[in-house]
Amino acid sequence: MTAPVDDVGPIASDVPMLRWPAEADRRAHLATAGRPRLLVLEPGEPPPLVWDDLEDWVRTPADPVEVQQRMATLAERAAGVVAPAPAVDADGIVRWRGEWAAVPPIEARLLAALADRLGEVVRREDLVVAAWPQGLASDRTLDGRIKHLRRRLAPLGLVIRTVRGVGFLLEAEGAA
Repeated sequence: MTAPVDDVGPIASDVPMLRWPAEADRRAHLATAGRPRLLVLEPGEPPPLVWDDLEDWVRTPADPVEVQQRMATLAERAAGVVAPAPAVDADGIVRWRGEWAAVPPIEARLLAALADRLGEVVRREDLVVAAWPQGLASDRTLDGRIKHLRRRLAPLGLVIRTVRGVGFLLEAEGAA
C-alpha cells in the first residue's frame, strides 16, 4: 500500500514540493530562478505542461519511494545544469524555464544556432549561414535582427552578448 504524499514534511530534499495548481506563483518564481521543483497534483487536477528538465510531477497518493527518486533525479539534473538551453520549435516559439515567447522565422533560426551553443561564442559568419541559408546578409542586417531578438528574449531572462570582432553569445541573465 502506498502512503500518501500530501505534505512537504515527510521527505527531506533540496527540491521543493509544491501543490499544483495552488502554488502556481511559487512554481513560476522557482522556474525563473532555474531551481528544481516537484509538483504534487491536487485531486482531480490535470497535470501542467512541463517544458523544463528541472520540473516533474506526481499525483496523490504517491509512493514515497517514487517521490524520493523523482526528487533525486531533479537534484542531479540541477547539479549538472548551469542554465537549461532554450528550446525553439518550428513555429518560432521559444520555451525556457517555464516561460515562452514568439519570434519571427529568421530570428528563430538565429536563436536556434545560439541555443545550440549556449554559453559559447557563435561566429557572425555561422549565424548568417544559419539565418539566411539561401543568400548572404550584411553585418548590418545581422546586427538589426540580433537587436530585435534581444528585446524578445529579455522577458525570458536570456541575453545575447556581443563579442567584438567575433560574434555573439547567448546566456542566462546574470551569468556573466
